[in-house]
Amino acid sequence: MLWPDPAQRDRLVEIRDNLLARIAEAEREGWLGEVEGLQMSLAGAEEKLTQLDRRQSNRSVVDLGIPAPATRVVGAVRNKSVNSSAAHTPVSLP
Repeated sequence: MLWPDPAQRDRLVEIRDNLLARIAEAEREGWLGEVEGLQMSLAGAEEKLTQLDRRQSNRSVVDLGIPAPATRVVGAVRNKSVNSSAAHTPVSLP
């Protein structure tokens, strides 16, 4: 889902108000198909405003704490395989 930019809230309010005025005009003129389309656009604009308001009201600071410094492992870690010394022992064949 795409989130509306909070900086564009005033523009969304202007669009919503313009849609309301256009719906009123279309109803006065009897343009029923136009009214239906404008109402769908109005519902979308109002939903975006609701998303902005909900998102701003849910904002809170989450304290993640300060991470502890990583402990340093002293010495090399070796990959030990099973019977690793036998891997280098010569084998005599009969």
